Amino acid sequence: MLTGALAAVRQGAPTPATTPNDSPVSHLAHRSASLCTTNAPSASSSLSRPLSEAPATQAASTAESPKTTPPTSSQACKTAQHVLATLRLGETPGCSAYLSKRGNSIRQHQGILQEGYTQYHADRHHDTDNPDGIINMGTSENKLCYDLLHKRLTQPDMLDIDPSLLQYPDWKGHKFLREEVASFLSHYCASQNPLKADNVNAILIPTPFYGVITEDVHLYSEVKLFHVPLDCEATGKDSRPFHLTVAKLEEGLRRAKQEGLIIRAVILVNPHNPLAEIYTPKEMIAFLEFAKRHELHAIVDEVYMLTVFDESATFHSVLSMDSLPDPQRTHVMWGISKDFAMAGLRVGILYTENRDLVEALDQLGSFHGVPGPTQHQVARLLQDRDWVNEFLPENRRRLKTAHNYLTGELQSMGVPYLHRPAAFYVWADLRKVLRPKPSFAEELSLWRRFLRHKVVVSCGQAFSCSTPGWFRIVFTDQQQHLQLGQFRVCTYWGKHDPRTGQRGEQEDGNTRSQVG
Repeated sequence: MLTGALAAVRQGAPTPATTPNDSPVSHLAHRSASLCTTNAPSASSSLSRPLSEAPATQAASTAESPKTTPPTSSQACKTAQHVLATLRLGETPGCSAYLSKRGNSIRQHQGILQEGYTQYHADRHHDTDNPDGIINMGTSENKLCYDLLHKRLTQPDMLDIDPSLLQYPDWKGHKFLREEVASFLSHYCASQNPLKADNVNAILIPTPFYGVITEDVHLYSEVKLFHVPLDCEATGKDSRPFHLTVAKLEEGLRRAKQEGLIIRAVILVNPHNPLAEIYTPKEMIAFLEFAKRHELHAIVDEVYMLTVFDESATFHSVLSMDSLPDPQRTHVMWGISKDFAMAGLRVGILYTENRDLVEALDQLGSFHGVPGPTQHQVARLLQDRDWVNEFLPENRRRLKTAHNYLTGELQSMGVPYLHRPAAFYVWADLRKVLRPKPSFAEELSLWRRFLRHKVVVSCGQAFSCSTPGWFRIVFTDQQQHLQLGQFRVCTYWGKHDPRTGQRGEQEDGNTRSQVG
């Protein structure tokens, strides 16, 4: 959800987080950018909240058709009644006389994966209470660092609640948090300068992408998404699977105009979800120059900024660049749910230099403000640099260990995957398992078979992937849970053909262990 502007001062020492009383924002803050916080319900806009990930969902037909590629235009946002009947196993709610047309549309909407997550929450695995329950390898949340977080979050300074925190706040966010976020991002983004704290016809977005964006921008604000499909195969010497280029963005923009759409923005996710791709500074500058050339807003999601676990890879934030091609149209999202492994703490940040946008967002802050005690805890956490500098390397070490375990298992099973150095998941290629030929109906059938074997993963059509057979598998869980989940997958993989239920064929010896 678009939320109130959270301004952070551009220069000067940050106000200590232990002093929650808000003095008037200084003249520097009036020149500042927006840092938007949100405490949002599930049907909210990812354009302003890089928050913990709900089940990745995408409204798309599950019925098999001759064309297996999902629509690339804004029509992908519409869900037909027969699709809803399929997803709800034949039970589609009728229209309510008490709701508007838009209200009924929201009530009747269900994403592809919701069926699985409903079953998961009713039958969650527990080591002792429910050992046969469902293992969740589909939701992108980090369960590796609870011990570190529990120790820090239960220290006395986290419980020091000033009376002002229990009263109506400045909806932009308390000044002490705005300043602390600005200080934190200035340091960890390696910013060259200290950071300062209308509906469009359509938004350009490369596919695959984090599936909930569709629900967020369409259900909440009725914004349309125009897809730019990325090829799952390398197409040339300097290409790689799912390679985003300026040429593909230009082609997508051209097709959108042919359909009569006016594109006003482009969404860029870096590190990427679900690919875990990291774009280089050169690539990001090229994308931002494309946006400037066509007067598009560039919405940059950097919510996985600090999850790069491979020492040979480096992430460069847009905020670290000396200058941006079009700073007034460049807006950066960040949050603590991924980098600090706290998906349940609902705080997201939007940074922008555009004061007009800051003022517009400020009008919506009262609807989605973050509770004062939560702001206090986040500010204290970010302010404790000694703890942060211990937590981040240990988190990366645990991410790498878990990633190595999962990818090792995939290699032993002969499953190709994208080998990428960031985030919480692996993008795996199961096209060979879809029989008689890859289709989105077969992909959904395989996903449901995994679910019946008590493992939740995420299928590619939930991310608007243009090629059926790709799955996102999350590895950020305790190893005993990953082992149990992989055992269940391997048991099914070795004994059953995904289509017929008969004993499956062995994979050929030429299967690549990595893709790209």
